[in-house]
Amino acid sequence: MSTLPLVGLPADTYENHGFLFHSLGDKYVSALAEVSKVLPVMIPSMVDPLGIDDLLNHFDGILMTGAVSNVHPPHYGETPSTDHEPYDHNRDNTTLKLIRACVDRGIPLFCICRGFQELNVVMGGSLETELQRGNGRLDHRAAPSDDTDKRYGPSHKVAISKGGMLERIIGKSETQVNSIHRQGVKTLGSGLNVEATAPDGIIEAVSVKGAKAFAFGTQWHPEYKAAGNPDSVKLFTAFGDAVRAHARQRSEVFVGARRSA
Repeated sequence: MSTLPLVGLPADTYENHGFLFHSLGDKYVSALAEVSKVLPVMIPSMVDPLGIDDLLNHFDGILMTGAVSNVHPPHYGETPSTDHEPYDHNRDNTTLKLIRACVDRGIPLFCICRGFQELNVVMGGSLETELQRGNGRLDHRAAPSDDTDKRYGPSHKVAISKGGMLERIIGKSETQVNSIHRQGVKTLGSGLNVEATAPDGIIEAVSVKGAKAFAFGTQWHPEYKAAGNPDSVKLFTAFGDAVRAHARQRSEVFVGARRSA
């Protein structure tokens, strides 16, 4: 009997009436289940009590989601300000460790929006806030609308790096993406390759140099109605394929260990 491999999604946290809640957006869960064909599982943002190595032993992939919160600036050597808010320290304390462990262990990793920024920070990069204030910059924030199709609709083109991972996956030299962020990459982490850039030079996609498995991030949101977007289908299928490959590898190691016991 075959079983679907597990993909973990670290939760955001928020307080309500004195209690801490862990939450996860449905659009990420749906993209994984419907397109990647894997089983999504929420990871509470309390990785220290759980034990990061024990936790990751149960997963064949990790997806880092977007969020309302931003990475706390001291994690990348800057002083906090109101421009950087809001924060989610529980998430920071979980995701930054998980990303490092995934890269080191070769566990497939897909990082989106805040997750993309977390990946850059883990790899030694820094972030810039309120991008729209810069000279010649696009306004990368969402369209001011309550209609999610407008907020997550196509916003601008990105130029895709020739010969890179993204070009190999979606087979294009440019594509159209949505844009729902006000922070972005300031300095690129030394362990990352640029996979796509916006017309104003903002980095929109990266991959991890010399990664042992799928390790990729987008500043845009490919998870939104992923099943209906050809680029998103290719991205989430590629991630799902990497997850299944990791699951097969783990199974082969387990069977080999049992036979030699």
